[in-house]
Amino acid sequence: MNAFFGGIVGGLRHIGKLTIDGVWRLGFITRFLFALLLASGQSVRRIHLTIRELYFSGVLSLLIIIVSGLFVGLVLGLQGYDILQRYGSADAVGVMVALSLLRELGPVIAALLFASRAGSAITAEIGLMKATEQLKAMDMMAVNPIARVVAPRFWGGVLSMPLLAALFSAMGIFGGWLITVVVIGVDDGAFWSQMQAAVEFEYDVMNGVIKSFVFGAVVSLIAVFEGYDCEPTAEGVSRAITRTVVTSALAILALDFVLTSFMFRGQ
Repeated sequence: MNAFFGGIVGGLRHIGKLTIDGVWRLGFITRFLFALLLASGQSVRRIHLTIRELYFSGVLSLLIIIVSGLFVGLVLGLQGYDILQRYGSADAVGVMVALSLLRELGPVIAALLFASRAGSAITAEIGLMKATEQLKAMDMMAVNPIARVVAPRFWGGVLSMPLLAALFSAMGIFGGWLITVVVIGVDDGAFWSQMQAAVEFEYDVMNGVIKSFVFGAVVSLIAVFEGYDCEPTAEGVSRAITRTVVTSALAILALDFVLTSFMFRGQ
């Protein structure tokens, strides 16, 4: 009996420790975000640093975004045609491909790829700078490491994410057109005309842009925070990279549900 109650007490202590650590970490990341926003003015004055991070986060992610978007569009076109042709609506496959990509798949999959490629790299870079005490050296020289290192990487990710999501959706639509019109033989005019009639810029396109901005901000914040907060060892950096990818993926999927709930019109 004593062992049973001892196990319960030990479990409660473990839960309490996890709760306290979670609250402490949430408070620390909130303070980190405020410090990051306050130091963002220097990133504007040193615009070349942000442009360099735009290249690192955006341009170097183009290959995986383009190839993934193309294949996702090809799969959507095949699956959509197979389903819609059973009901005599094969010409509406363009509408299905475009709305699926613009509303959901484009921002979500692009954000997951962005977290895996750019987010992990940002965490590794900042974590390595911390492990080699470069951040401490900047602090000793009266250079704010958040303004010099963290803020440009954060804003580079925030600005590049919507562009990557738009490119992903465009390549997906091209892939859907390629497999349905060129390969299968769906009417080209019906494909594009029904898509243009069904897609609304204010609702479908802009909601996807808003999602991509939110996902970019969240993934970039997680990436720079995990790198800045990691243990200054090789093992600590590797754990921080893992936390970045896992936490970003969970945050993207959870925020997608929340944002879709607010944006859904119920028509």
